[in-house]
Amino acid sequence: MERRAAISAAGTRFTMKFRVRYLLIMLIFLVGAVVNIDRSNISIAGSFLAADYHISRIQLGWVFSAFMIGYAAFLIPAGWIAGRLGPRRTLTGGLVWWGALTTATALVPPAMANALWALIAARFILGLGEALAYPSANQFIAAWFPSQERGKANALVQGGAQLGSGIAPPLIAFIIYKFGWHAAFYVSAVIGLVIAVFWYSAARDVPAQHPSVTPQEMAHIEAGLPVRMEGPMPPVPWAKVFSSKDVWSTALAYAGFGYNATIFSTWFFIYLKDGRGFDLKSSALLGMLPFIATTSCCLTGGVISDWLVKRWNPYIGRSLFGACTLLLSGVILMAGGHAQNGVAAALLLSGAVGALYLGQAVYYAVAADLGGPHTGVVSGLVSMCGQIAGAATASLTPFFASRYGWDQAFTIAAGVTFVCIIPWLFVNPKHRVYALQDEPGG
Repeated sequence: MERRAAISAAGTRFTMKFRVRYLLIMLIFLVGAVVNIDRSNISIAGSFLAADYHISRIQLGWVFSAFMIGYAAFLIPAGWIAGRLGPRRTLTGGLVWWGALTTATALVPPAMANALWALIAARFILGLGEALAYPSANQFIAAWFPSQERGKANALVQGGAQLGSGIAPPLIAFIIYKFGWHAAFYVSAVIGLVIAVFWYSAARDVPAQHPSVTPQEMAHIEAGLPVRMEGPMPPVPWAKVFSSKDVWSTALAYAGFGYNATIFSTWFFIYLKDGRGFDLKSSALLGMLPFIATTSCCLTGGVISDWLVKRWNPYIGRSLFGACTLLLSGVILMAGGHAQNGVAAALLLSGAVGALYLGQAVYYAVAADLGGPHTGVVSGLVSMCGQIAGAATASLTPFFASRYGWDQAFTIAAGVTFVCIIPWLFVNPKHRVYALQDEPGG
């Protein structure tokens, strides 16, 4: 009887832990992949696009930066929208928006007057729409995942994004080779629209709304939530959010992450092709390495962070762990930037961005801990700082590379990483911006 009871208890735990919330987070994993395919396609097609539109590398940087500026500008409003409308509707609308603007980018005629500015406008508006992605995903995680599982959940979201970035180089290069660069944008749009249908059909904003959530899973989720989330978020305590040392320290640390990560999502393929002299095929293959590293390291880092939280405390598992990933990344980045051999440089730089992504999930796990029902807004603010830094590097990296060489461009990036270690040391994940009376319906 005791053995039968033990087996039954184990089965209950398995049912409780691996049901609806993990199936839905895998859909967001795919949404993350779509986000980064849409984001990466222009960097892979950049040389061909620049040739068609007769624009310089610096002007191509403006196109890249336009996306980042639009993305950063809309992140806080996107977090508010995700909180009010719920992640089910906001992610669905976002996927449709991204598909439309990705298509619009490819439809800009090269011969039209001010074609460069049309490209910049299309990418800026695409950035506005893609701002919905991660605040919506983190709002979902805050409602569906207990605190001790948020590292893994965010790692899956970010891992999907990196999988998309890893798939993008060979996929987009193949489509360009066979059908031209315009077709690559159309394919990206169609993939997103297909995912939108599945997401809207399967997702719900909170566990209580989903017919397939078992009582055991519901009890497990609610037991690990600092505050139960039900329905639209309560009024945002804007003064608390914008005066929180912990929120701003997390955001400043994420600026170091964003500055370096953007180099790999915008300029790494061009660095391999033009800076190191690799052909399109070799650049596409080597261009996969950073995203293989980021996918595996992002997933691993989320597990490590959750384990450290359980073994020690949130400060060690989130803040100190995040600081250590920045330190490790900066050291390897300097070594890779100064490597003489092109393949060795690609391998080391891939290791550097992999180390950076060991801590990716931590930023959003902390945002969920700090924000509670206002997670979309807090994660939007954190992400905004990263995207502003990313917009800067999208334009500054080609400038530094042209003026001082690619090795110094990577050295500067490492310096930014080292500086942004400091804010992590001041983050206490337990300093929440909400009170218990903020609980919806409470």
